[in-house]
Amino acid sequence: MKIIVTGSIAYDYLMTFPGSFTDHLLPDQLAHISLSFLVDKMERRRGGCAPNIAYTLALLGEKPTIMATAGVDFDEYRNWLNSAGVDTSLVHITPDKFTASFFCNTDLHNNQIASFYAGAMSDARHLSFHDIPKPDLVIISPNDPMAMVKHAKECRELGIRYIFDPGQQCARSTGEELAAGIKGAAVLISNDYEFELIRNKTGLGESDILRQCEAVFITRGAEGSSIYWSGEQVIVPAVPEQRIIDPTGVGDAYRGGLIKGMAMGASWEICGRLGSVAATYVLEHVGGQSHHYTWDEFVSRYQDHFGALTL
Repeated sequence: MKIIVTGSIAYDYLMTFPGSFTDHLLPDQLAHISLSFLVDKMERRRGGCAPNIAYTLALLGEKPTIMATAGVDFDEYRNWLNSAGVDTSLVHITPDKFTASFFCNTDLHNNQIASFYAGAMSDARHLSFHDIPKPDLVIISPNDPMAMVKHAKECRELGIRYIFDPGQQCARSTGEELAAGIKGAAVLISNDYEFELIRNKTGLGESDILRQCEAVFITRGAEGSSIYWSGEQVIVPAVPEQRIIDPTGVGDAYRGGLIKGMAMGASWEICGRLGSVAATYVLEHVGGQSHHYTWDEFVSRYQDHFGALTL
């Protein structure tokens, strides 16, 4: 199956401040803040929704292609993705910008001060499905908002089956933009908080959305996920973790498992189970691309919790 993953490509710059931010905030000077924190640790991690989803898909034996934009600093990242089995031939490089970057400083009390630089991501709106061979399945994950609206519209025009995953962009998107992305999608997927934003902004509930798409997946963290389709509903439990290291990228891995199930022609419930197993692997590692497993190892873990994997 030809699978295209659209969404952000980003670097995460994560810093640690060995103190408390609040110790340096003067109540009578909050209107004139000018602070600099000397950090004792910084990591740069490969991130972004599109590579995280594609990486899990590659682990699961698929050959996904990323269609997204990156900056002049993408070469090392591209080599990493190519070596992992991800096709980056549709990643467009913007020559005068850096790849989108998330800068986060965390103090000893887990307070955070962060900034996000969109960089080359803002040029994703110039990419078009009209310019490439028709894929079998697309996921539209968080990206430049204009790109998300455009790509959903093009998928409908071209008859391309797609998953709409507005994610963090639910907060920025209008109700009209969200409703447009939902209309005609094979699947709408979000977490429970994002779904409430979608409900409030669009006025659409589960039954309303199911009149416009095939299935709705709502992830609920440790409580698993709820799946709705054709008057049916099932709750898929989360797979117990061996350890909790970092939740970054857990939702993206779930989406990778979901897409793998769709590629296999699995039922919606099995798609959710595959997503649940994939998500737990990420929870046990740092970031969305440091985990690894073989297909046999993945199936074995699936069977430990859900029984035999049958289609």
